[in-house]
Amino acid sequence: MSLKISGKRISKLYQLLLPAVAVIITVSIVRYPDDAFDAAVEGLDVWFNVVLPALLPFFIGSQLLMGLGVVHFMGVLLEPFMRPLFNVPGVGSFVMAMGLASGYPVGAMLTGKLVKRKLCNAREAERLMSFTNTADPLFMVGAVAVGMFNDVRLGSIIAISHYISAVLLGIIMRFYAPKAEITPTVAFINKRESIFLKATRELLRARKEDNRPFGQLLGDCIKDSINSMLLILGFIILFSVLIRIVTVAGFISMICPVINIMLNILGLDVSLSPAILSGIFEITLGTKLASAATAPLVQRVIIASSIIAWSGLSVHFQVISMVSDTDIRIAPYIIARVLHAVLAGIVTYLLMVVPINSYNSLVMPVFAAVPQPNSESWISIFKISTEVFILLFILVLFISVIVHLLKGFEVVGFKVIKK
Repeated sequence: MSLKISGKRISKLYQLLLPAVAVIITVSIVRYPDDAFDAAVEGLDVWFNVVLPALLPFFIGSQLLMGLGVVHFMGVLLEPFMRPLFNVPGVGSFVMAMGLASGYPVGAMLTGKLVKRKLCNAREAERLMSFTNTADPLFMVGAVAVGMFNDVRLGSIIAISHYISAVLLGIIMRFYAPKAEITPTVAFINKRESIFLKATRELLRARKEDNRPFGQLLGDCIKDSINSMLLILGFIILFSVLIRIVTVAGFISMICPVINIMLNILGLDVSLSPAILSGIFEITLGTKLASAATAPLVQRVIIASSIIAWSGLSVHFQVISMVSDTDIRIAPYIIARVLHAVLAGIVTYLLMVVPINSYNSLVMPVFAAVPQPNSESWISIFKISTEVFILLFILVLFISVIVHLLKGFEVVGFKVIKK
């Protein structure tokens, strides 16, 4: 009884807290209108010159492939790989590939689509979303390493640590809700059939169920993608204004002493506290402050890597909006982000032990050549993002073939089974 009463009290306090926070934010915007306007313009500029051209090809392309049944094809091929390693359906391989390459919040968006199409259940989606909704190399190498740290070699360290820690997180999260129901797959309906025949039949079945003409399918994909991009724009502007108001009002300086105590315990420089506080809200500002801190380079890179893995409340709210109409719970995702930040920091520290000159051969010139955000960089970023999407899709298909060749499946021709 006491637990129920305390739960009701917490719920009431939560319901009262939200309006109070909204009122404080509104009053603060009225109090500092010039700062709020400048922050909103900066958020709009970042969205138009960086986020829109970088994500739009992935949004349209991924939804188009789902409508054409290609994702179902890949799901059957990679089920024997994804299920034992991450305890998710084979279709999760497509989400994993798109999420790792395209960045926030594509992984969450595609995971929500899979749940709506009943290709995976909510518990599987929570596992999948925890390690597939990641940052993109365009941001880590082009923006953070080159634009903020002025050292392209750091891009290799940050990207490698980010992806290694994401895979480790996926393996850890496979033990989350172990007794949950497993979504059945067509790959195990008839074990005598060729795996490619099963995959092809699943593709045709999915395309028949969708039943939209290609023109309508393409139009729906573009419309949904633009709506999602506008939603992301709203969150970017909101949190840009919120961070600026919090900083101008002095809340950051009030909380910094608490963060300094934690940094002293961990043996880190206290100049990193503003970066951590800003990174809690927004990833770009947090990494920028980390790069400009007076701390040693190793510590700055570790904090930047952890902030990228955490991704910020701005991205978290984007994820919530992407899966709000599903049964996916957000708490496992938040816990996974904290764990990802810790793992990314540890892996980054281990990689930074190696002399930085050793990473010269790992420099990714395609991403390092990305121009800094301005109106002239739009086409370049869009072109690179489109090329990465196409190459990544071809790579995933190639890997799926190799996996089944190594597993000894029948891959030579299709057998027509007569009834």
